[in-house]
Amino acid sequence: MRDLQSIKQRFGIIGNYDGLNRALDIAVQVAPTNLSVLVSGESGTGKEVFPQVIHSYSSRKHGRYIAVNCGAIPEGTIDSELFGHEKGAFTGATDSRKGYFEVTDGGTIFLDEVAELPLATQVRLLRVLEMGEFIRVGSSKVQKTDVRVIAASNVNIPRAVESGKFREDLFYRLNTVPIRVPPLRERGTDIILLFRKFAADFAEKYNMPVIRPDAQAKNLLMNYNWPGNVRQLKNITEQISIIEKEREITYDILKSYLPKESDSRLPAIFGAVDEKTFSSEREILYKILFDMKSDMNDLKRLVYSMIREGTVPVGGFSDKDNRLITGLLKTDGGEIGHVGPADNMVYEFSPAQGRTDHIQDTEELVEESLSLADKEAEMIQKALEKNNGKRKAAAQDLGISERTLYRKIKEYNINV
Repeated sequence: MRDLQSIKQRFGIIGNYDGLNRALDIAVQVAPTNLSVLVSGESGTGKEVFPQVIHSYSSRKHGRYIAVNCGAIPEGTIDSELFGHEKGAFTGATDSRKGYFEVTDGGTIFLDEVAELPLATQVRLLRVLEMGEFIRVGSSKVQKTDVRVIAASNVNIPRAVESGKFREDLFYRLNTVPIRVPPLRERGTDIILLFRKFAADFAEKYNMPVIRPDAQAKNLLMNYNWPGNVRQLKNITEQISIIEKEREITYDILKSYLPKESDSRLPAIFGAVDEKTFSSEREILYKILFDMKSDMNDLKRLVYSMIREGTVPVGGFSDKDNRLITGLLKTDGGEIGHVGPADNMVYEFSPAQGRTDHIQDTEELVEESLSLADKEAEMIQKALEKNNGKRKAAAQDLGISERTLYRKIKEYNINV
């Protein structure tokens, strides 16, 4: 077995945590085979290093290696990017083009954020994995390719399978050999090693003395939640290296650079986290809540209409339905009379809670929901302007995937 320490030095891997060593050991052992590998772990943990290790120690090391961020490619063009297209296959296809699976023949392709692939593309990918075949967009000719696929995802794919967003057969095909990259908060003293490494790198880069944490700052480093993992630690180390005049970093100095919501499980947002960031997240949550309340009001209006028009099911409602409807209508302050489930139901409403007031209230909620949609569009526009139209950076600021940002831009007709 190869020396893990030499592999770490070659690929810049810092740390001695058992979970990290285990992941690296599996990568080295599986490298000589042609098995598919699924690398899982939170965003910012460094999953992209493991496919490079596998490729470098495989028989394909002289072949081509391509890393593809599936979440950064628009849904309408991803099939063309992966499998190529023929001339005239779609508007703008002025020439034939090879896809990644064609140009990487004999090599390795790394599909990052694989869970972002559309279901139709997942079917095409499954065919490549099982039969080594693909068809260009706009063609009927089957082509062969010999490509090793390594995939990675920061989402729970088994849960995505349950919700119908990811094919179960593709999951099992990709997950032949699973590798889990541990989050930074689990790695204990590795955090101190990483901080020192980043501090030394930035001291050299900016030609300044190295920053050093005191004992209390080290304790804070190891006990902080690190929602952004290694990427967040590197970002904060760089900020402190540039901004602070003192080279000895105390607990208070370090704490001032960490988000106040240190123990929360909010999505990781890298870079500076300010009041605007959390205000934007609250606006999104408010919109969801208003939409839920609007749906509840629609349900109430439907029940009112059924009772008023006498469209009660034959035999009446079941006991379970009665309990649900009773609880629903009680929220409006109505006086409710109920005879058994096989009989008719009698509902009497107090004048103070007439349907007219209820409908007006629903209209107000819809208007407020629309205004929140405008705010969301405005928030996206500001993020794009802040990042000079760079969608990847804007998506990170907003705490959403690039695919979601593309969809929102199209939905709100935002001019980038």
